[in-house]
Amino acid sequence: MSTPPSYQNQQPQQPYGQPQQPPPGSPNRPRQGNPLQLLLTLVIFLVIVGGVGFWVYDYNTNPNGGQAKKEAAGRAQYEEDKTHEPEVGDCVKVQDPQGEPVPTIVDCGSAEAQYKTGEILPGEGMKCGPKFDYGIQHTESRGFDYTMCFNKL
Repeated sequence: MSTPPSYQNQQPQQPYGQPQQPPPGSPNRPRQGNPLQLLLTLVIFLVIVGGVGFWVYDYNTNPNGGQAKKEAAGRAQYEEDKTHEPEVGDCVKVQDPQGEPVPTIVDCGSAEAQYKTGEILPGEGMKCGPKFDYGIQHTESRGFDYTMCFNKL
């Protein structure tokens, strides 16, 4: 008796209860890792993580770079801005008085001193009174407008 043709090309089945194993070379077969390759991958990963960690640490703690430079630049910009924001009693020299005037605080005893700040009037469009020789209206992007009034030295 011969086997019917539909069963001739099938593989034998595993007995009931045995785990099914994929045939050799099939894509579902689990890959076996090379221990040396695994170790190399782990070392590369640790070097990268360690390098990034060191960079972050150095950026935040190095007194000559990173965060310290950023903070120093911020302080310098703050100091630069403060030299152009006189308070009452400060002496100033005015750059471009006919165009866009910029007051710069100077020592009152220096030859550069041109005016002494007499009053700062809050609000937009305020005018200095007749007792002042010069005025600068200042408008900030944050909406705080004021007028600085000066007397000639």
